Amino acid sequence: MSEVEAIADLFPISNGRQSVVAAQPVPDATTAHGSLVKATRCGDQSAFERLYDLYGPMVHGILLARVPWDAVDDLVQDVFLHAFKKLDTLRDINAFGGWLAMITRNRAVDYHRRSRETEELPLDLAQRGHAHAEAAEALALIRNLPEAYRETLVLRFVEGMTGPEIAAATGLTPASVRVNLHRGMKLLREKMGVMEGI
Repeated sequence: MSEVEAIADLFPISNGRQSVVAAQPVPDATTAHGSLVKATRCGDQSAFERLYDLYGPMVHGILLARVPWDAVDDLVQDVFLHAFKKLDTLRDINAFGGWLAMITRNRAVDYHRRSRETEELPLDLAQRGHAHAEAAEALALIRNLPEAYRETLVLRFVEGMTGPEIAAATGLTPASVRVNLHRGMKLLREKMGVMEGI
């Protein structure tokens, strides 16, 4: 089993979430998603539900890379509610993914501004079972990486999105996604090596 597969196995796609579906293939964002945005603006609720299905894993992954695990599901709902209310402010309907990613990042920043200082339980108390503790430990290591790598790795390994799906959803170029995944994995390997050496 490769290192990448081992990390991915720590984060099963379903991971207990009911509010976000597993990653689905992302079609050409310049056509299909723009038409869904347009239909939503015209009052088609099922079009927005489809956008939610397509972009839910991306939103979940961005939040998971930035806020505590137990706050993610509520914030996913908050992000989509905000996006729905502000959809008429989106200038380019074909840029929905990047716009939604920006809203998500801003919501994560807002969460930290509003949250009071709290102390988290140690991993062995906060998580049940060995597999959960390993996943929480790996997620903690990923969260300590630079922002671009952290987000891309969570979208890949936790949300199960492919490189092209990440690029299409976030508005990054496929080359940027590949670089972020490669460099992020290199840094993660180094951090894991340091942890094993302790």
